[in-house]
Amino acid sequence: MLACMVLWPLRGQSPAPPTAQVRDLEIPRLTARPKLDDFLHGASRADMKRVDDFRQQNPGDGTPVSLRTTAFLGYDDTNFYAVFVCESPTSQTRARMARREDVLSDDTVGLFLDTFHDRRHGYEFFVNPYGIQADALLTDGRNDEFSFDTLWSSDGRVTPEGFTAMIAVPFRSLRFTYDDMQTWGLGLGRFIPARSERAFWPFITNRISGFVPQLGAVTGLSGISPGRNLQLIPYASFGHAHFLDTPAGGPLFRSTNDTRIGLDAKAVIHDSLTVDPAVNPDFSQVESDDPQVTVNQRFEVFFPEKRPFFLDNAGYFTTPENLFFSRRITDPEFGARLSGKLGHWNLGVLAADDRAPGHLEDPSNPLDQQRARIGVGRLQREFAKESSAGVLVTDREFGGGFNRVESADLRLRLSPVWTVDGQAIMSQTRKTDGSETSGTAFTLQLNRFSRTVGYSFNYQDRGAGFHTDLGFVPRVDIRQLTQFARRVYYLKNRRAGLISVRGNAFTNIVFDRSGRQQEWVVNPGINFEFAGSTFLGTGVTRGFERFSNLNFRNSGYFFYAHSEALKKMTVDTNVEKNNRINYDPAGSLLPFRGDWTSLRTTLTLRPVSRLKLEEVYFYAHLKTRADSFAGMTTPPVGGETSIFVNHLIRSKVNYQFNREFSLRLIVDYNATLPNSTLSALERQKKLVGDVLLTWLLHPGTAFYLGYTDRLENQGILLGAPPTLGRLDFPSTTTSRQFFAKLSYLFRF
Repeated sequence: MLACMVLWPLRGQSPAPPTAQVRDLEIPRLTARPKLDDFLHGASRADMKRVDDFRQQNPGDGTPVSLRTTAFLGYDDTNFYAVFVCESPTSQTRARMARREDVLSDDTVGLFLDTFHDRRHGYEFFVNPYGIQADALLTDGRNDEFSFDTLWSSDGRVTPEGFTAMIAVPFRSLRFTYDDMQTWGLGLGRFIPARSERAFWPFITNRISGFVPQLGAVTGLSGISPGRNLQLIPYASFGHAHFLDTPAGGPLFRSTNDTRIGLDAKAVIHDSLTVDPAVNPDFSQVESDDPQVTVNQRFEVFFPEKRPFFLDNAGYFTTPENLFFSRRITDPEFGARLSGKLGHWNLGVLAADDRAPGHLEDPSNPLDQQRARIGVGRLQREFAKESSAGVLVTDREFGGGFNRVESADLRLRLSPVWTVDGQAIMSQTRKTDGSETSGTAFTLQLNRFSRTVGYSFNYQDRGAGFHTDLGFVPRVDIRQLTQFARRVYYLKNRRAGLISVRGNAFTNIVFDRSGRQQEWVVNPGINFEFAGSTFLGTGVTRGFERFSNLNFRNSGYFFYAHSEALKKMTVDTNVEKNNRINYDPAGSLLPFRGDWTSLRTTLTLRPVSRLKLEEVYFYAHLKTRADSFAGMTTPPVGGETSIFVNHLIRSKVNYQFNREFSLRLIVDYNATLPNSTLSALERQKKLVGDVLLTWLLHPGTAFYLGYTDRLENQGILLGAPPTLGRLDFPSTTTSRQFFAKLSYLFRF
């Protein structure tokens, strides 16, 4: 089946937005640092540049912001300043004393800086009405990188009229050229969740693909430099763990202490390149992974990176195919990175080791205690109008074996709404036993997105011998064609708060390299957007999948809802009814099809400004169908019978004492309950408690105190040797850990 999509006609498109707007500003140099008090009770600073003309991107397209918004801009020898004075009814203002980065569901204002004025990259700085910060890196055509953290100051205050917020960004927290006279791209934003409103200066429209190219231009910046910006972050951590181990002699409980002292460093050279060497670097992960369903999955489940070293400047290593997934580096002892921009060139180089492959606990094995050696290099050249070409090389070597990947990629902007991306990849692999394989992979993406029409085409081709140790490529030996189309209708008369109606369709078709069809999916749907950041959607699914040389048809439907209409509550729910294959059948059973029901729901409550409560529930149930065992003379069961049920529950509490000090509590329960006559899954029940006390003065200076306790339905059964057995309840502590970590940023 060849999937094809037809774009809907363009009737019903809103009128062209107004174009008469000043998009160039000259920023004045200040003789006195601004303070928040300078802008309260109607006061302002005459020596700062005033900006009033904020215009909506959504739900309007160029119409003025619905609530009065004024920004004041200026700079001195060390900082760039932006002060926002915002009108907002008290009943609609959403302001919480939250953790850093957890403010994007609040009323926020934002500052966007394209310091190289290349119309491709930028910095984003957000604050809520209390001055709580969030920052990110912005690269045109990619998702915002909120993993980025840098040092800047902010303040905010709720007033009877609304709120006032200030952003002060040190120049040494930015990268830019060493020219005496600077021209930057600049944008200012206002986000009003109660009205589902996004407004910017200058006017930024979804009719044009890309955010950074639409920023305004600012001049007047002279005599500034990011300096050498030498940073030293020494850290010390201590951990005590008590856990259930399973060596060759039988299971037993062990206790270990782990003390680490190290140093992360950062230095800026040539004003735009950053060197990050580290001695015993801080690769620790403080935050826990978000819950995901991992049972009965055909392919590996993706868990995003959370470790600070790998998150910083991660965008310099990004390509259309995910060829560098840093979680593949498990237990490194050293790391070093060079990243940055020189003119039209972007550069990223990383080197690290990994002790995990050599933790074999068998001294007779020649690979015991050996380390993997890892290197990654990325070079990208920008040219023409927002186009680029690049190469990426990765190398992982261990025990005489290696995996090497070379890649070339190209991005072309064909018009304000059309872009095309392509990539060609080769891999060579030698295993530790001496066997060798090699393969190629190709990808091509064509995208067309505007305010009302969207279309994407994606072709992926991966050979059976293609492999990447350091990437996330869960499926090979495929030729895959994916298409997505959407058409949005914006309503002029918004009855019942309805803002827009969106129709969309997704199709996917997969063949193996020999030309045999492996999968196809057709998935049309409709979505309704209401005021108050509320979305309702539904759709149907029809498809086919080939697994273990068997063919399966499937069909179903889905429903989702998301709402922030209530000031103190957010609801997010997804329900799916479909057919799914039992990928892990019991015994000699062949894979078979069952009825699949899944529910994912998250309820977030903020009863008071400092307290955040989250309840997450994932439910997955696969049961037999009347035709599950069609053709079998002796089916294992009759009628509808449960194959497995999976419950995943997370209760999370965060209390923010002030901007720096917070307490987080998490309780996770995960139960997999299989029918042993139909499923090879193990009966597992896990209960995990996690407590984390955080003092975060700013990125780099922090203290963490944590405790984790994991209980499972496992127990040691006496015997010679002793063995592990499954219990009815999660009553055995299989892992208990206490840790403390302190880091401090020295900046010169």
